[in-house]
Amino acid sequence: MDPETGMDAVRNVGITDRTITAISVDDISGVETIDVTGQIIAPGFIDVHNHSPSPLGQMYQARDGVTTSLELEAGSYPVAAHGSYIRRKARINYGASTGHTQARMVVMSGGNHAGTQNILGATWTNIGKDNGEARARYVIANADERQDIGRTLEDGLLQGGIGIGLLLDYISDAVNEDELRVIFDLAAQYQTPVFVHIRRGVAGDPTGLEDILSLAKATGAKVHICHLSHNAMKNVLLFLEKIRAARKDGVDVTTEVLPYNAGSTSIGAAVFGRDWQKIFDIKPEDVQLASTGAYFTKESFDQTRRDNPNAAIIHHYLKEEWTRALVAAPDVILSSDGLPVISLDKKVPPQGIGSFAKLLGSYVRDEKLLSMMAALSKITLQPARLLEKAAPAFRLKGRLQIGMDADITIFDPFVIKDMATYDKPHQSSIGVTHLLVNGRFVIKNGDLEDGAFPGRQIFASPLSKR
Repeated sequence: MDPETGMDAVRNVGITDRTITAISVDDISGVETIDVTGQIIAPGFIDVHNHSPSPLGQMYQARDGVTTSLELEAGSYPVAAHGSYIRRKARINYGASTGHTQARMVVMSGGNHAGTQNILGATWTNIGKDNGEARARYVIANADERQDIGRTLEDGLLQGGIGIGLLLDYISDAVNEDELRVIFDLAAQYQTPVFVHIRRGVAGDPTGLEDILSLAKATGAKVHICHLSHNAMKNVLLFLEKIRAARKDGVDVTTEVLPYNAGSTSIGAAVFGRDWQKIFDIKPEDVQLASTGAYFTKESFDQTRRDNPNAAIIHHYLKEEWTRALVAAPDVILSSDGLPVISLDKKVPPQGIGSFAKLLGSYVRDEKLLSMMAALSKITLQPARLLEKAAPAFRLKGRLQIGMDADITIFDPFVIKDMATYDKPHQSSIGVTHLLVNGRFVIKNGDLEDGAFPGRQIFASPLSKR
């Protein structure tokens, strides 16, 4: 099945080195032959939003059919620092945007870099606003600092950052319109996307979305709105309508959804310093500590936020009908927003483990919410098209055609299923029988291949080479 050409047929597929070199009704021979009768051969799945470049995270994503996993919302600076835990031992491809939060921290803290282990780009503390890290979070940049932030971001793009990651809702108090203009002007100059977590208003207020769409139109920058359901909440259809209207008005805008009905972030996120119960329409009893699964009381929530602001939490505030509306929408990419998976001893939200199998097993096969081809488009072709101008490597991904990269996901459509739950997250998806990354088997006959680490870090190319 190939979403770009619409091919949906029984064919033999030949691979030479890293490339698809034959697709034919005729018999073809090779050094090795794999019989996948009755299964679906698809382009490798591309996850544009995942925060877990770790050995466990990559293992789970491979089991979920993912061949390329990208950190585009938060990003990284330096860009090459992304994936430090899997260097030379990557099962699947990986890459990152240029992280605005990290770049801002470098400027506002006098040159200090964020720890690579922190997905939010800095080890935020609550020890006072004169601290360098806290300045990056709270203090509005002056004109000279804005210029330095812009130069640092540009350096990240020249390092190969795939777009600019903008965690706006996390540092909402610090980033004014002048700084946003620097970011979007730079993205327009480099013809690269801004991946933005928009400012979140009270339970469905579209103001944050409207502000970003207006800025994208004024600058000509391409923009990608992260996890739309988690920003729109009860107004998912209104938000999607505004995005589509902006697109008709000439704005180059895309968006995504993750197929789970909870949010996952750190308890120290800026939104929890605001009237978060009103924003999300939930109470502390609706929030879990991700590592243990325990639900909070008001007292335990406040204490954890004070004493351990980097603790990952799960807040249950979405409804299935909101998620389904975006999963069904043909122009909405599906991603995972998976949080770091470091150890089997600690629980994590399940989306980084089972999002793609959930799409194909639950929403396609069981519920018939959308067709298999439409679903595959959301996780192969559409992500590739989003990225291919900034990172031409993606022109050869997301398609099952002669000449394309041999990143291939093979799965049994009658078996594929997500197994991870909030209570028992450490359960791999089932149904992916073979996974090839850069022409090498990572999964073969349902088993992980020991010592198979063909994944590569993907970088954007210089503007002159696009």
